[in-house]
Amino acid sequence: MIVFIITKTYLSLLRFITTELTRGYFLEHNEAKYTERRERVYTCLRIPKELEKLMIFGFFLCLDAFLYVFTLLPLRVILALLRLVTVPCCGLSGSRLLQPAQVCDVLKGFIMVLCYSMMSYVDYAMMYHLIRGQSVIKLYIIYNMLEVADRLFSSFGQDILDALYWTATEPKEKKRAHIGVIPHFFMAVLYVFLHAILIMIQATTLNVAFNSHNKSLLTIMMSNNFVEIKGSVFKKFEKNNLFQMSNSDIKERFTNYILLLIVCLRNMEQFSWNPDHLWVLFPDVFMVIASESAVDVVKHAFITKFNDISADVYGEYRASLAFDLVSSRQKNAYTDYSDSVSRRMGFIPLPLALLLIRVVTSSVKIQGSLSFMCVLLFYLGMITLKVLNSIVLLGTSCVFVKAANMEEKLSDPPPSAVSSRANSRAHRFKHNHQTENVSTPTVPKSESDTFLTTPDDEDDVSKIINTDTGLEGDMRPKTPKKDLLEIDRFTICGNRIN
Repeated sequence: MIVFIITKTYLSLLRFITTELTRGYFLEHNEAKYTERRERVYTCLRIPKELEKLMIFGFFLCLDAFLYVFTLLPLRVILALLRLVTVPCCGLSGSRLLQPAQVCDVLKGFIMVLCYSMMSYVDYAMMYHLIRGQSVIKLYIIYNMLEVADRLFSSFGQDILDALYWTATEPKEKKRAHIGVIPHFFMAVLYVFLHAILIMIQATTLNVAFNSHNKSLLTIMMSNNFVEIKGSVFKKFEKNNLFQMSNSDIKERFTNYILLLIVCLRNMEQFSWNPDHLWVLFPDVFMVIASESAVDVVKHAFITKFNDISADVYGEYRASLAFDLVSSRQKNAYTDYSDSVSRRMGFIPLPLALLLIRVVTSSVKIQGSLSFMCVLLFYLGMITLKVLNSIVLLGTSCVFVKAANMEEKLSDPPPSAVSSRANSRAHRFKHNHQTENVSTPTVPKSESDTFLTTPDDEDDVSKIINTDTGLEGDMRPKTPKKDLLEIDRFTICGNRIN
């Protein structure tokens, strides 16, 4: 009996081992699952290429708006001032002195002149030595605070500038509902000056990190980019949120390039413009740029993976940015392109351009007629670069807009106006319907599952609202979804804004 039990146990164990060694399975039984996993891998592999195509296109858009401040804006201001002088002399009293766009150009020119005169009293060398005397941890905290302050300044600064432009160009027949042009002008001057000081402190902190002996501060500041991955990839993102993050990354990358340029200029000045010192700075500059690009790629790859977003969405983002450029060249344009870039990406070129002018004028000494000739040639070269860049961007943008079938939208009114009219109609409809049914109140039905999570889509929101109000069928007011053309850098989309 004992021998039989032992033999049976041995055969059972042998059969189990044989089964484990020879058993098989068929992946085609769950083909959809494995196909989806493979597509996710392919999407992650496509993200670096698609993201960099968007980043390069966005970089040249920011460069175009940035060069506009140095090249075409001074010429436009001069033409506007000439018109301001010649129109009264020619006896054209019935015609308008300045067009709205010319008024905005003159205001921008005056803001730059006043802020530059105020910046001339700021001692960059004293600021550098003051920051250099601080501890590494304190500088790291200061740099993080400056990044947050820069985003807050950008969000509110463009509103200040837009308020100034509209106050100065608002039709006179409308009722006065503002505090006046002069208060708005001084608010804009104060904003541009403070924002330029903020960016100067950022550039000085980065310069201190470059010149530190053990590079510990630079390493800590670079590691801060990887902390950004932790704060982004494990949160829910929709297409509009990802568009905001992409715009923010474009603006951040372009700003970092300008900050690195300022750091290189200051260091080259200290070493008497010795070209050998440029190769000393090159490894650190390359390390900062490479870390920034690597963080962006990893962040976007995992966000698209976790939120099941296709890599083709970056083509839509590129088409939306191209639409802004093409629409600013239309007859019914309602904004300048540089202001459109500011709203879309949160990139305001005036403070950054002001700081660069301040650094260049203090670092480069102009003496003699030959120096003035070199400056003139450099200015003509910048104008040539601006014109060529604008031509290439406009042609490329037309291709993107045509490929996205967005040509018919060029003749439409501004998206904000359309959405506001639609929202007002929906609000009036809902108000009238509630007024008609006020005599027959109904108890709202509650579904426990409906309120477990915050609704992400407007369809879910409308479903909850219609459940409470009792609207049925075609009588429900439909709130239009936000299109990519309506999303700027600081529009709240969904549950969060990055």
